[in-house]
Amino acid sequence: MIKIYHNPRCSKSRQGLAILEESKKEFEIVKYLEEIPSEKELKAIIEKLGISPIQLVRKTEKIWKENFKGKELSDDEIVSAMIENPKLIERPIVINNNKAVIGRPPENIATIL
Repeated sequence: MIKIYHNPRCSKSRQGLAILEESKKEFEIVKYLEEIPSEKELKAIIEKLGISPIQLVRKTEKIWKENFKGKELSDDEIVSAMIENPKLIERPIVINNNKAVIGRPPENIATIL
């Protein structure tokens, strides 16, 4: 099952959702600001993406700049920061079985459909 971690207020996330809709494949929408992923789920997403936790952080968010920027944080601390402040999670994220991509640019999504 394809899953998109989606923020309806984000234009890139809406574009990613449109790509999935056009694919005519079944998918699940996770509004991750409301349905915050667990630590285990977020770590699994990061593993599927093949990146380090810091690469999933939206470093331009005010909350990052004010609370975390410039600090030496472990991967677990970064994951905790994203769970406590889900706005920090880059979006959209699309998962298809064991593959995942960040939809920036949205065209990345087509690579795993």
